[in-house]
Amino acid sequence: MEASCPGKVCAPRPLNDRSRSSELEIIVETRTAVATDAAAQLANHAAYLIKSKVGVTAKSARSCRAALNARKARPNASSTSDRGYRVKTMALVDRHSASDAIVGFDRAGLPRELVAAWLDSDDVLTADFHRDCEKFSRCWGMGADLLARLPAKPARSDAQAAAAATIMERDRAARAKFLDLHVETLYRRLTADFAKFKRIEDLVSDAAGAVPGLVPDQKQLSREGALPQKDKDGFEIDQGVFVSRVLGHQQCGMHLCHAMLLPRAESAEHSRRFRQNEKIEFAGATLERRGKAAQVTMRNLRYLNAEDETTLDGLEIVIDVATLDPTTDIAILRGDVVEHTKYRGRRLFSAGINLTHLYQGKIGYLWYIRRDMGLVNKLFRGIAQHDASPDELIGATAEKAWIGVVEGFAIGGGCQLLLALDYVLAASDAYMTLPARKEGIIPGAANLRLWRFTGDRIARQAILYGRRLDCDTPEGRLICDEIVAPSDIDDALERVVDGLTSSGVVSAAGNRRAFRVAEEPLDMFRRYMAVYAREQASCHFSPALIANLERNWNAHNRAV
Repeated sequence: MEASCPGKVCAPRPLNDRSRSSELEIIVETRTAVATDAAAQLANHAAYLIKSKVGVTAKSARSCRAALNARKARPNASSTSDRGYRVKTMALVDRHSASDAIVGFDRAGLPRELVAAWLDSDDVLTADFHRDCEKFSRCWGMGADLLARLPAKPARSDAQAAAAATIMERDRAARAKFLDLHVETLYRRLTADFAKFKRIEDLVSDAAGAVPGLVPDQKQLSREGALPQKDKDGFEIDQGVFVSRVLGHQQCGMHLCHAMLLPRAESAEHSRRFRQNEKIEFAGATLERRGKAAQVTMRNLRYLNAEDETTLDGLEIVIDVATLDPTTDIAILRGDVVEHTKYRGRRLFSAGINLTHLYQGKIGYLWYIRRDMGLVNKLFRGIAQHDASPDELIGATAEKAWIGVVEGFAIGGGCQLLLALDYVLAASDAYMTLPARKEGIIPGAANLRLWRFTGDRIARQAILYGRRLDCDTPEGRLICDEIVAPSDIDDALERVVDGLTSSGVVSAAGNRRAFRVAEEPLDMFRRYMAVYAREQASCHFSPALIANLERNWNAHNRAV
């Protein structure tokens, strides 16, 4: 009895069997390089190809491999279906053999039959979510397998680099196509029909499990996370495709904005501690009560109070606690005294994103989204409740007015923070810049907000041309409300706090909402972030980012 395997795909007959037809003989013998060891090749790849093209289970694939091995042990066995499968495989290769893509993949050293199968994969969408998940995940798995056969990015030849780019671009386009049709269905499944709120990092992680290959899984992220930025393949760009499509969908995007404005789970316990001790400390920030005010102090002393992965969680938690604290009427955001040799003993506001960590690959893509949809948006909009929309038309957010205190400089992300605050007090020798162009990234929500302060031309000059805005100039005063001598900052801050609270703060939240509904309602922010999520993902992994950091920051010579 002949050995058989699922999908009616059977083991090939040995090539010395002369009973085959002359037509088959011509086809096979003109493919000597492929067919010389066809049994061995198919034993290695049959399960992969069968699973990709026919959809058999892993168990069936193992059974098929066993049948292939059995066929090799019986060289005199014959089967018409053996010949049919070999002809089908050769035909699949033939279909793409003359294409530029196949030639490029050949030069990269990738197996032609695997490339042909991947290129031939079905990318036609249906209305069936489960069917499309299975079909597209299978295709993305084939692409991932091809990528895994290439050397690491720094060791690739030009042909291998081109092949890797082609694989990632083709599969990324398929992800966008899949999400254009199924993003709402997927989001509903991830959030139990909008009943659960998930922060962006949890949503993306759950999406990796729900639809394999749609976004990178934890194994891929861990492997890439250990590499310098220039050596990464940029799998996180697929997170950007996903987040952009979620935010681009009105209902899903508003629900995600709501989730990111909720207090963090840890904040309730830290609020209790703050009421008891009047001070809490984290790696990136401290919070202490100063009379009527809750003062948040940003701390990253070695890096001029720059923001990075080590500061993000702590800063957001203290913003939660300060905003929700019932014993204070107003909140302050200030930088700490730093340890850097050049500025030792001076208090600085913020140097923005930690460029050294960025260059070394220690800041992930989602950091940008978590920051701007989390802590920065909470400064601007307050803290949401689970059972009420944070939309300004509902008016259910818990809010405080925020005072920013600029000493030294507010660079990049530091300047972005000022645009979300209600009152800015600055030292006369301080300045503000948005050097995102020199870094190769987008400056958060500054493109959405800066022009409201300075007008369009100055905003474009600051963002696109790196124009410096000294606080004590007409342009600087468009952002800063009050300028004082550096030695008078503390006295001036006390006076500002008293001035903003002496008549009570009952109307502060209402006035903030009234400004926002006219200038930047939540749905406008959602739409902006949909674009930002997509574009920042590409910027974060652009070769221009590395070149800019090396040219303008001397990043390759800086110690972590």
